[in-house]
Amino acid sequence: MEQQEWIRIFQAEIETLNRKEHTWHLEFDESIVPNNPNMGWKTYLRKTSARFSCNSCKRSWPSNRVMVVFHMRLMNGQGTVKVRPLRQNCKRCPNAQMVKPSVESDNIEVLMENLMVKIRIKCYQEDLGVQNKMHRNLDVKSPHEPGHCEGCKLGICTKQ
Repeated sequence: MEQQEWIRIFQAEIETLNRKEHTWHLEFDESIVPNNPNMGWKTYLRKTSARFSCNSCKRSWPSNRVMVVFHMRLMNGQGTVKVRPLRQNCKRCPNAQMVKPSVESDNIEVLMENLMVKIRIKCYQEDLGVQNKMHRNLDVKSPHEPGHCEGCKLGICTKQ
């Protein structure tokens, strides 16, 4: 996963807020807990599509059920968004490590567009109703496997 691409797209999208009095930045944080933000932080969970590659056997697979956790806060003119894309592991390798997703730029853009709506609602109290732009799905041949999904293990994956 290319963090600089996420940050670049975030910075481009944050300009659409037209809030010159505030500065915002995006940081990756593997320690944030999905539905348990620190005091003063707001949560946003979103599903996207991504690819994974096993560190052991190099097998790769696509998934349309990749959960991304955002925690956001605006305080004293400074906005911070912490992001944690959730991982999956290889179903073929015993004791496989969880690996980070590789999200394509167009899906990062959709995530960031939806995030801007949530920032406007949760940090600026704008009444925008329900708006969600959909990500582009990947061609997935096999079913989602909850035992190999960090989102399922944390109880936030959209797979029922």
